[in-house]
Formats: sequence, C-alpha cells, structure tokens
Amino acid sequence: MTEERGSEEREGPEREHEVGVGPWEGIWPEGEHWDPELLEGGDRRNVLDRYRYWRHEAIVAELDTRRHEFHVAIENWQHDLNIGTVVRTANAFLAKEVHIIGRRRWNRRGAMVTDRYQHVRHHASVAEFVAWAESEDLPILGIDIFPDSVPLETYELPRRCVLVFGQEGPGLTPEVHAAAQATLSIEQFGSTRSINAASAAAIAMHAWIRRHVFGQSPTAG
Repeated sequence: MTEERGSEEREGPEREHEVGVGPWEGIWPEGEHWDPELLEGGDRRNVLDRYRYWRHEAIVAELDTRRHEFHVAIENWQHDLNIGTVVRTANAFLAKEVHIIGRRRWNRRGAMVTDRYQHVRHHASVAEFVAWAESEDLPILGIDIFPDSVPLETYELPRRCVLVFGQEGPGLTPEVHAAAQATLSIEQFGSTRSINAASAAAIAMHAWIRRHVFGQSPTAG
C-alpha cells in the first residue's frame, strides 16, 4: 500500500514491488534444508512460499520425491524461443525430465530460472533420443498435425511416456514422426492451422495431469 505524499515527495521513480520475503525475523529455524544466506538476507526467488529460505539443492531433492512419470522433449535445430517456456511449464506440472533434441544451447530467458529446479537432458540427435527412450521402455508420443494424428482429447495417455514437440514452424521432424508410437493433434476451432509449440506443450502436459492426477478419463466421440 502506497502512502499519500505531497507533490514535492513524488519525485523520482516509484518503488517497484518486491517479490518474496525479507530477512528472517526472530530465532533462525534448525534443519539442513535452510539456507543461512537467505535467512540473513531474504529470499526473492520465484519459488512457492513453502520453499522460502530453503537451499536450492533441498528444493530439488524434495521435488524429486514427487515428480510425475511423464517426460517432455522438444526439438532444437534453430534456437527455438519456445523452449524456455516449455521448461517453465514442465516445472509447473512437475515433469520427470525435459529433453532437448539437437543443439545443446537454448534460450533460457523464458524459463524464468525454473531450469534450475527441473532436470534437463540433452540428446545430440533424434537417433540418440530414440535409443534412450527405448532403453527406458518409454513410448514416444508426438504432438503435431499429421494425416495419421489422432485427437489428444480422446487418446488414453499412458502413465509413463515422453511427449515430443517439434521446432516452431516445421513441427516434428520425419525421424521423430516415424519413431512415435502415435502422433496426437489438438482440436482447434478458429482459422489458424496451428498453435505455437509452447501452447501445445502446456495443453498436452495438462491433459496428462487431468488423466493421471485427477482421474479424468477421455471420452471417445
């Protein structure tokens, strides 16, 4: 809440809203998960309140006890700006891992530092990624519009799987399409042919959450 000041006191930029909490007040709590530097100086990170003042490693360790059984993969051949947002969404829905296929470097700005809390694995090629998925006995499910795609809305997503998204524009490569157990399309009702990869990823991940966290089975129609 801003105090009322006279016009002579309003000069200069308004103080920006500060995220998080300041230094811990009172006796410090005990436990290995607490971070002394954060307790002393405050915690301005983009984390839930339950994790305030926790060490980064302690937060990741706690998340690892609850991660869901789906993975997310995205192809990266042209430094796709969607990847950061996909990582951020994967963190929000607590995906097991995010897999970057192609170039190792990707734009982390959209991740909003959530990649520090999300396991991210790199695969230099589609063949390397497919070999990993087969070794883990994980079905590959592509999300794209192909003649053989089936509706995501009525598909029974398996509990263990890896959802794969293509490069913005060209979409999934033929190699991923061929390796996929199925390709799933998202029903659209407007004039555009497709939605961007980050939006598609959020919809697909939430479909998994609805099925395996809330028990909402798709209805064929």
